[in-house]
Amino acid sequence: GTAALLWNEIIREKITNFIMNQSKEQRILNFVLQNAVRGDPCSVIDTIDKYCSQKEWAMNVGDEKGLVLDKTVEEVNPSVALELGTYCGYSAVRIARLLKTGACLLTVEFNPEFAAIAKQIIEFAGVQDKVKLLEGPSDEIIPQLKKKYEVDTLDFVFLDHWKDKYTPDTILLQECNLLRKGSVLLADNVIVPGAPEFLNYIRNNSHFQCTNYPSHLEYMKVEDAMEKAVFLG
Repeated sequence: GTAALLWNEIIREKITNFIMNQSKEQRILNFVLQNAVRGDPCSVIDTIDKYCSQKEWAMNVGDEKGLVLDKTVEEVNPSVALELGTYCGYSAVRIARLLKTGACLLTVEFNPEFAAIAKQIIEFAGVQDKVKLLEGPSDEIIPQLKKKYEVDTLDFVFLDHWKDKYTPDTILLQECNLLRKGSVLLADNVIVPGAPEFLNYIRNNSHFQCTNYPSHLEYMKVEDAMEKAVFLG
């Protein structure tokens, strides 16, 4: 799994970027603009899945684990959701299309290039009214959520950014009183690239009730999993 990631994310991608003089993320955006239906989030999701499964691998949650994400969002039916790690906006579109009227997704992205591309994909999908993209480091934005962004508590949190940030950011969410009894956290890639520290923290914490969803790394046959943690208060 790690070797496949290394090949796709570093070696192959750098060669292609050099030849085409643009980033992989820009190529994903162009493919969406040329092939998806404007205002149709499902078409945007399907188009990104098609590109990433047939042309170039990318670190979206993907079609298989995306169904676990969908099911969790539908079960929680959040009014306020938080995503850590927007990347190209794939999962933001995936979550936003399931949100009820008046609900909001706050999605946090550290990389300005990714944020700019995600903004265009979110708008093209027609879900911009439900999504607020916050650019910057998660550990700076989380403490601002209550005062600056008027968040009381979060109903749902999707962790899909740097894996070593999962544990400190989960602790920060608790310290900032952003979780209520019944708040649900869903973490991607807990096997590949892996988040052992997070799994150890969450599974041995009496404040959380955990469920593991075995799956595969996006667009590959490599084993991966998602971890759901319900905050018990």
